[in-house]
Amino acid sequence: MERVLIDRLSGDFPTAEPPFPYLVGCFRRAVEENRKIASMKDPTLRSEIESAIRQAKKLVVSYCRIHLGNPDMFSAGKSAVPEFLDMIFSDVASTMDGSNSLGSGVSSPPGFVDEFFREGDLESLEPVMNELYEKLRASVERVSALGNFHQPMRALQLLVSYPNCAKALVSHSNWIPKETFFFMGDGRVIELRSILGAFFHVSALPDYKDFRSIPDVGQQCFLESSTRRPADLLSSFTTIRTVMNILYDNLAEVIFTLLKNVDTRVKVLNYIAAVIMKNSARSRIQVDPLSCASTGMFVNLSAVMLRLCEPFLDATASKRDKIDANYLFLSDRLDFRQLTAIHASSEDMSAWVENLKKLDQQKDLNLKWAMQTNDATTSGNHNENCASSRKKEMKSITGKDKYPFICECFFMTARVLNLGLMKALSDFKNIIQELARFEEDLSTFNAMRSQGPTPQLENDIRRLEKAVEMLSQEKFCYEAQILRDGELLQRALSYYRLVIIWLVSLVGGFNMPLPLECPMEFACLPEHFIEDAMDMLICTSRIPRALDGFLLDDFLNFIIMFMASPSYLKNPYLRAKMVEVLNCWLPQRSGTSATASLFDGNQLSLDYLVRNLLKLYVDIEFTGSHTQFFDKFTIRHNIAELLEYLWNVASHRNAWRKIAKEEEKGVYLNFLNFLINDSIYLLDESLNKILELKEIEAEMSNSIEWERRPAQEREERMRQFHSRENIVRFDMKLANEDVGMLAFTSEQIPSPFLLPEMVERVASMLNYFLLQLVGPQRKSLSVKDPEKYEFRPKQLLKQIVEIYVHIARGDKGNVFPAAVSKDGRSYNAQLFTAAADILWKIGGDANIIKEFIELGNKAKAAASEAMDAEAAPGEIPDEFLDPIQYTLMKDPVILPSSKISIDRAVIQRHLLSDNTDPFNRSHLTQDMLIPNVELKARIEDFIRRQGLRK
Repeated sequence: MERVLIDRLSGDFPTAEPPFPYLVGCFRRAVEENRKIASMKDPTLRSEIESAIRQAKKLVVSYCRIHLGNPDMFSAGKSAVPEFLDMIFSDVASTMDGSNSLGSGVSSPPGFVDEFFREGDLESLEPVMNELYEKLRASVERVSALGNFHQPMRALQLLVSYPNCAKALVSHSNWIPKETFFFMGDGRVIELRSILGAFFHVSALPDYKDFRSIPDVGQQCFLESSTRRPADLLSSFTTIRTVMNILYDNLAEVIFTLLKNVDTRVKVLNYIAAVIMKNSARSRIQVDPLSCASTGMFVNLSAVMLRLCEPFLDATASKRDKIDANYLFLSDRLDFRQLTAIHASSEDMSAWVENLKKLDQQKDLNLKWAMQTNDATTSGNHNENCASSRKKEMKSITGKDKYPFICECFFMTARVLNLGLMKALSDFKNIIQELARFEEDLSTFNAMRSQGPTPQLENDIRRLEKAVEMLSQEKFCYEAQILRDGELLQRALSYYRLVIIWLVSLVGGFNMPLPLECPMEFACLPEHFIEDAMDMLICTSRIPRALDGFLLDDFLNFIIMFMASPSYLKNPYLRAKMVEVLNCWLPQRSGTSATASLFDGNQLSLDYLVRNLLKLYVDIEFTGSHTQFFDKFTIRHNIAELLEYLWNVASHRNAWRKIAKEEEKGVYLNFLNFLINDSIYLLDESLNKILELKEIEAEMSNSIEWERRPAQEREERMRQFHSRENIVRFDMKLANEDVGMLAFTSEQIPSPFLLPEMVERVASMLNYFLLQLVGPQRKSLSVKDPEKYEFRPKQLLKQIVEIYVHIARGDKGNVFPAAVSKDGRSYNAQLFTAAADILWKIGGDANIIKEFIELGNKAKAAASEAMDAEAAPGEIPDEFLDPIQYTLMKDPVILPSSKISIDRAVIQRHLLSDNTDPFNRSHLTQDMLIPNVELKARIEDFIRRQGLRK
C-alpha cells in the first residue's frame, strides 16, 4: 500500500486530484469500506479487512502530515494547510455562525482529524501547526464581537485539546512575538501578532482607527441611539453581553487546558506576564494606542483571569494562605517594584526588598544544602529515586515555579484588572464627562442659533453633533460589554473581596485599633490594589441591582480601619475615595434599605465610623496637592452627607457625643474650626457668584444690545454663565450642608462652640451670615430661579438663628453675648430685630424667635458695657496687648521658637488651622506653648488697679 501511495503522490498526473484532497478521499473511502463490512458474517475475514483498513487509514494520515509539513515533497510547494483549516472550520461549524460561516462546507471524514493530531508526534506535527496556527490567527484578525470569531475559537479549542498541538502552540514563534515594528510598540505587537492576541482582540469596545474591527459595533447597534426605541437598545445590550460571555468562556477554556498540561503551563504564565509587562504604560492617564494593546483585549483578559480565580474565591477565602506577598518583590515573571506603594517611600522599599532578596537566597541555599546532605546519607535505587525527586523539588522551590498557581494567578489578575477592567471603567467615566460637555456646548450653540445663525455657528453645531454621536456610540459599547454584565462585575467584586481580606491578614486581621507601626510587607504593596477595589465598589454601587446578594461587611470593615490611618495609607485621595464608597451606600442613594444595616448593625462601624470621619474631615485640609484647596470641598461634601445620615441613627449620635466630650480640645475642635472656615468661604463665594450671574442675566435680557455683540463674545459670556451656575450650585449645596451640620450639632453639643478659642470665631461667622441674609444687600441676591442654584435664603436664615439659640442655651458662663457684640465687622443690633421680623413673617418657630430676640438684647447690653470699659481711664501698656488682636491678654503664653508672648485663646485659634508659629513659620503645637506666669500676674495686677473687667 505504501509503495502505491508514494507512486500516486509522486507521479505526474495532470488531471488527478491534488495530494491533500486525494489523501482525505482515501481516508473517507476507507471509512466507507469499514461501514460496508460491518454486517459481514465471516468474523475472520472481517477482522482481516478491518486490519487492512486501519493500516490504510494510518498510512494515509501519516502521509497527510508529511505532505502538509513539507509541501515541496508532493505538490510543487503549494501549501494545503488552508484547505485543512477550511475542513476543520466545517467540522466545528454551528447554526449560530450564520451566513458568515467559514470553511468550504466539506467536513473531514469521521476520525480523520482526531487521528491526524492524536497519533502524530511533536516533530511531525510542529511544521503543520506553525502554519495552521498562523492561518487561524489571521481568520480572526480585526473581527469584532459581531463578526464570526466562533468557528476559529472552536477550532482553537479543538486543537489545544491535543497535547502535542498544545505544545506546538506555546512553541510557536508568534506565541510571544519577537519581531518589532517602527510604528508600533511591543504592547500592540503582542496583541496583533501573537496567536492568542488576535482572539483576545475580539471586542465590542472601540479601538484606535488603524486597528478598528469589523463589523463596527457602534455603527451597527447604536447609530442615532437618541431616536432608537429602548427595547431595541436593550436587545443590542443583551446580544453583545451574550456574545462576549461566549468568548470569555471559550478563551478561559483554552487557557485552562494549556495550564492543566504540565508541558505548556509555564509558557502560558510567561505569555500572560509578557502581555502585562509590555502594556504597563496602560496605567497612565493618556495611553498611546500605537504602543499599547487595546482596551478590548485587556477587558477580555480581565474576564478570563477572573474565571481562572473562581476556584479560590470562596466565601471563607480559605486559600488566602497560599498568597505570598514575597511574590511581588522576588518573582522573576512580573515586576511590581516600579508601582506606587501604599505607604513606603521608594528608598525604604528598595532597602527592604534588597534585604528580602538576601534572606530568600540564604533560605534557598540552606534548603539545597539540606537536600544534598540527605542525598549523601541514602543509598541504592531508593537513593537515585529520592535524588531525582529532590532535584525536581529544588527546581520548583528556587526557580520561577517556587510560588503556587493560586499565588501567581492572584497577583497577575490584580495587574490585568488594573490595566484592563479598571482602566476601561476610568475611560468610560471620561467618555461620560466629555459627552456631557459637548451636549452642554451644543445646547448653548442651538440657543444662539435662534438669535441669528452664522456660517461659523452652523459649522460648530455640525461638528458638535458629530462628536456627540460618536461619543454616544462609544458610551453604549462600554455599557453593553461591561456595565450591563452583572456576572463580570460580581466576579470582580468577589476577587477584590479576597484582596482586602488578604491585605487585612497582613496587619493582624479585622481588629481595631491598628498596630502602631505599619508592617513593611503591607507598606510596600502596590497602592492600586486598594484603589481598584474602591473604584469597583463605587462603580457597582451606582448600577441598579449590581450589589444584590453581595455581602459588603468585609469591605466596610476595611474602609473603617484605614480611611483615617495616614500611617498606613499615605495617599489622602485614596482614603477620601473610601468615603465616596460609603456615600454610595447611603440608603437614600443606593435605592435599597439593605445598605442601612451596614451602618447600623456593624460593630466596627458603631465604634469607629463617626470618629474616623471627623478625623478625615480634618486631615483632608492638607493633601499636599496643588489642588488641595478645591479638592477638600468635594471630599468634605461626601463626609458631610455621611455624618448627617449617622446623626439620625441613635447609636451613632451617642458615639458622636462621646467623641465630642473626649476630643473637645482635640480633633473635634479642629473639625468645628474647618467646618466654620468652609461655611464662611462657601457662602461668601456663592453669594458673590450670584451677583455675577445677575449681571450676565441682565445683559442677556436686553435682547437688542445682546444681539449686537459678536457671536464669539456672546458664546464666551454664555460659557461664563454656565460655568458660574455650576460653581454656585456646588458651593451652595456644600454651604447648606455645613450650616445644617452646625445647626443639628450645636443643639446637642454646644460646649465646644463656647470654648475661648472658638466662641468669638463662631459669633463672627453667624453675624456675617445674618448680615448677608437680612442686611441692606439682601435684595440684590434675588435671582429668577433660586432653587436651581440650591439657594434657599429662608431656610438658611432659620438655621442660622437656630445655631445662635442652641449656643446661647448651652452658655452657662454667659460669654456668648459678649462674643457676638465684640465682632466689629458684621455685628449690628438692628440685624437681630430685622431677622426676627422676617422669621415671624415666614413662619419660624415662636420659641426660637423669642430666645433669639433675648440673645440680641443681651448682646446689645454687652456692647454697651464694652463701650463703658473702653472709656475707663488709663492706657493699656503695649506689652499687655496681644500682638495679633491688639486686645488685652488674659492668659499670655510664650511661643518657644520666636519667644513672643501671645494670648492663649488667640494662638489656639490659629493652631486649629495651621501648626506653625505665625511669626517665623516654625513648627508649633498646643503642647509646646509655655505659660508666661510672670506677665499674667502683672496683667491681673493692672486690671485690679484700673478697675477693668476681666
